[in-house]
Amino acid sequence: MGNLLNGASYKEPSTVEECDSTWETDSGGEEEDDDEDGLQAGAEESEGEEQRSEGSQNDSSTSDQNFKPKRSFYAARDLYKYRHQYPQNFKDLRCQNDLCNLRFYMNKIPFKPDGVYIEDILNKWKYDYDKLEHNHTYIQWLFPLREQGLNFYAKELTSYEIEEFKKTKEATKRFVMAYKMMLDFLGLKLVDKNGNVSRSANWQERFQHLNESQHNYLRITRILKSLGELGYEHFKAPLVKIFLQESIVENTIPNMKQSALEYFVYTIKERRERRRLLRYAYHYYQPPDHFIWGPPTKQKAQRSKSVKKTIASNRSLKKHVQKSQDAKIEQEQVKARIGSFEEKLTDHTEVETNPETAGSIELVENCKHEMATVTDDDKMVNTELKFLSTHRNDTTNISLYGNKLMEKNTEHLGDENNTNRILVVDAIDEDGKDCLCSLSPGTTAESNTTEENLII
Repeated sequence: MGNLLNGASYKEPSTVEECDSTWETDSGGEEEDDDEDGLQAGAEESEGEEQRSEGSQNDSSTSDQNFKPKRSFYAARDLYKYRHQYPQNFKDLRCQNDLCNLRFYMNKIPFKPDGVYIEDILNKWKYDYDKLEHNHTYIQWLFPLREQGLNFYAKELTSYEIEEFKKTKEATKRFVMAYKMMLDFLGLKLVDKNGNVSRSANWQERFQHLNESQHNYLRITRILKSLGELGYEHFKAPLVKIFLQESIVENTIPNMKQSALEYFVYTIKERRERRRLLRYAYHYYQPPDHFIWGPPTKQKAQRSKSVKKTIASNRSLKKHVQKSQDAKIEQEQVKARIGSFEEKLTDHTEVETNPETAGSIELVENCKHEMATVTDDDKMVNTELKFLSTHRNDTTNISLYGNKLMEKNTEHLGDENNTNRILVVDAIDEDGKDCLCSLSPGTTAESNTTEENLII
């Protein structure tokens, strides 16, 4: 009955998307990673979007020459079946075999076809890198799976055998010793009981060999799968993390990069761990637009939002700088026009003292027009200029007007907000019936109000 239900409910995935549930959430909503590395990688990703975009543009010539990679459906389907405990073979998994994998780890039977016991492998093959490299039959016995390997003498694990294996301390102890032996072969060492690993003393030599001998990547995939089957799922993420670091960040094993992302990461059953590792890889992957293992829609939305925000900020900054430059130019133009008006007003004074040209009023009118243009919104200036033009020959009125302006200046000096409208009369010549005024631009706190910054 159980077999029928299981067979009826199982559907063979037909696309990569159907095989990969990494970016789905248990609740159906958007889940936030509470992992410290994931949060840090996400923050660095947001801050570094512009730099990554620039790097992508700089490498565009190289990227155009290479085809953008595609995810392997074979790899995705293979790891999907592993993570879901091979549902299409469920009926076979319920059948008990002779527990040959457990008996081998109990040192009761040798592995076939070589006829070597587990204790001999752990003691005599350790550090014998040539034997570990060229023998292709022992790995299926050291790290058994629920699927058939290249050594047809090796038997698949069953669900019953797995439970019995986990209960047997002698078997689990030897299993960890076998794992340490293979880590040393790969140039690594086990640091603690949590599964953390680091480089071994001879890591450079072993990494170079690992970069050239790529058939060992299949062995690593098997080791990772077997760790999960026999109760050491927590050992997998640290191992995958260091391989991502060495292949993508440190570039010591560059040929491993594709296998680490296609296979190693997806042996991990917990989605959150896979997301954390993929975010870590994405942060350092080059070229970034070739990273095809990230969230297909969510990642693009975040990237687009970050880029738009950066562009808007840059545009606002450019507009602000442009406005400041325009304000400075306008202020210089105003100063130049005021200076021109001062020269003309001085010439007018000379004209008025010269009897031959005393009748020239046109210059005063031009001066009034110039000043009115400079401060078009200042009605007081137009009124004062009109008064000067009308009463230019009236000494008494000029004196009274000068006194009036001085009083106005005194009032304005007491008001800090009106310092840009102070009128200063430098000298009044009663004999010459002339009024000599000095004009200079006033100073205010903001440069955008230059049209009103005048001191008369």
